[in-house]
Amino acid sequence: MQTSVRLQAVGALIDGNNENPFELLGPHEVEADGQRVMAVRAYLPQARQAWVVDSPHSAERPMRKIHPGGLFEAVCPLRDGDIAASYQLRHIDHFGQQYTMHDPYAFPPLISDFDLHLLTEGRHLDSYERLGAQLRTVDGVAGVNFAVWAPNASGVSVIGDFNGWDGRRHPMRKHIPSGFWELFVPELEEGATYKYQINHHGHIEQKADPYGFAAELPPRTGSVVADLSRHQWNDDAWMNSRAQHNGLDAPISTYEIHLGSWRRPDDDPTRWLTYRELAHQLVDYCREMGFTHVQLMPISEHPFSGSWGYQTVGYFAATSRYGTPEDFMYFVDQLHQAGIGVIIDWVPAHFPRDGHGLRQFDGTPLYEHADPRQGEHPDWGTMIFNYGRNEVRNFLLSNALFWLDKYHIDGLRVDAVASMIYLDYSRDEGEWIPNEFGGRENLEAISLLKEFNEQTHARHPGVLTIAEESTAFTGVSRPTYLGGLGFSLKWNMGWMNDTLRYMQHEPIHRKYHQDELTFSLIYAFTENFVLPFSHDEVVHGKGSLLDQMPGDLWQKFANLRLLYGYMWTHPGKKLLFMGNEFGQWNEWNYDESLQWHLLQWESHRGLQRMVADINAVYRREPALHEVDFEGHGFEWIDCHNYEASIMAYMRKAKDPQDYLVVACNFTPVVREGYRLGVPQGGWYEEIFNSDSEHYAGSNVGNGGGLMADEQEAHGRPFSLNLTLPPLGITVLKPRG
Repeated sequence: MQTSVRLQAVGALIDGNNENPFELLGPHEVEADGQRVMAVRAYLPQARQAWVVDSPHSAERPMRKIHPGGLFEAVCPLRDGDIAASYQLRHIDHFGQQYTMHDPYAFPPLISDFDLHLLTEGRHLDSYERLGAQLRTVDGVAGVNFAVWAPNASGVSVIGDFNGWDGRRHPMRKHIPSGFWELFVPELEEGATYKYQINHHGHIEQKADPYGFAAELPPRTGSVVADLSRHQWNDDAWMNSRAQHNGLDAPISTYEIHLGSWRRPDDDPTRWLTYRELAHQLVDYCREMGFTHVQLMPISEHPFSGSWGYQTVGYFAATSRYGTPEDFMYFVDQLHQAGIGVIIDWVPAHFPRDGHGLRQFDGTPLYEHADPRQGEHPDWGTMIFNYGRNEVRNFLLSNALFWLDKYHIDGLRVDAVASMIYLDYSRDEGEWIPNEFGGRENLEAISLLKEFNEQTHARHPGVLTIAEESTAFTGVSRPTYLGGLGFSLKWNMGWMNDTLRYMQHEPIHRKYHQDELTFSLIYAFTENFVLPFSHDEVVHGKGSLLDQMPGDLWQKFANLRLLYGYMWTHPGKKLLFMGNEFGQWNEWNYDESLQWHLLQWESHRGLQRMVADINAVYRREPALHEVDFEGHGFEWIDCHNYEASIMAYMRKAKDPQDYLVVACNFTPVVREGYRLGVPQGGWYEEIFNSDSEHYAGSNVGNGGGLMADEQEAHGRPFSLNLTLPPLGITVLKPRG
């Protein structure tokens, strides 16, 4: 029988520029000698001989080579029913090795027209169920369905260990006009390593899967087929009550962690702890310290450890540095069972230039803008997403939802929001392009962030979205229907900068800077704020928080205890970076463990005990967390005593009769006889004192409490005759 294959089609296949190899390969009904038969064709460039096997027990039907490049064909009887499962291909390569497999080109496309419609509209928000490497069983045959977006590529192939990284072996089918490529590879299993070979009119790149669920351990850059359905979750109790734990009226005290440097094994300090090891150690530690949530610096796959995860390549892959996707699920599950929420950093602001990543993915600027004034970040040397492109929006939105769906994540902290919403961020005049109205706002990014928050809160009620936004952009944590961006919370960068600057002054000079502390209460209720002392405060030459405090050794610790006491009693949720809770001396280094050995010293143990105790007070006292974002939860008592560097205020619960009195002394001088006005008489118990000897302080205080005198002070009918500890904070609660 004369073959009906066109020579031109074979050339395109061999060159890797065939958009639809199914037109040539697989089973095709043709006419021979007046009868309809099935011509089975296979491109096997490595094969010396090949056969079609109709069933495992039937005779083999020899295939003839119809092109010297390795195209084989056999004519078989036409049969009804399931063609894909009805035959296999067997071949012997030039080394004499024999292989038998189902034919990938006998299987129909698995992505529906409706899927493609939603993807091109940017409305397929569970696209992670269709794209990437999906384990599937088709017509009784198990395998992996690969799908990737590369509209401007002239050819795309799946390459991996399973085909010798030979881009000729598994060319994919292009769905036109959407630009998504797809191929089902039968008999491929979990654990297979793969990439996409992208051919852009002769220019060939090997790319990791943008939707890959796992990756090789860096510096290797391949994607890995993973099954995300195997873990049996045991966190129903947490998931059913999560909305209460994450409520704006709930105590939220977050421990920020970099998993690779939190702690390392004593016997091998070069080794990272695994997700499973970290799960148990962190559960024990967070319980001991009283933190309600952990926040993980990016755990999505990144090639360069020195980026701390903020230069992400594998947006859908939990980094393999610490284990498998199932190991990370176990990590989250264990924290949930212990009543601890898990927040992760999410980085939609930029992505790195690495050759295996998203940049120039199909040979053109696909995920990024083509114009460097829009598509390149001048500070970080990274690329900026094209937020106005439907498929890019779909990628980012579905990625955010993916972590909440597959990994039960409780919150997403969005990195570098300011760099997203301003077109002129870190750019000089002439280096940016105004929006359609001539303004500096990135309207597409703002629209994306609004949709991100709407979809997140609608699909996963009770989840937190948190913005790291460093400007005065209006309404970051206000609902979108009121014109806001829709975040649950916003980091209060102004409070952090002002407070640290104040604390770095020598106490004798602080009286000239009292406004650096009081200013925060002017705007404290304009957003739902988190008070962050994050990793950014202990890197790039800043030193540790302890080292930033002025004075001698005793004063440094006292200042830091005072700072934490002030932070925990100020309106706003709390976040503290690892190591700060026990007074790490060294600036944080991502490549080594925290200085846990410092806990042999009482000063460090005392600071650690103080953080645990203030967390306990914070969680126990509604006045410290129920009304964080409205003015009636806070009341100044004395904010004008700058000469003595004293501040005093009240924190109130939803029940206004449930309140606490807080007094701070920002000098090393003991203030005896300090009369502080209070609203009612009776006994006031001193429920917290940062100068307690239990915390390695000097133990100056008020003997556990005192009675209020019927003596007016600060415009109130009663007052307390307090002793304020040096560089200390005292918290009192009325007991009637």
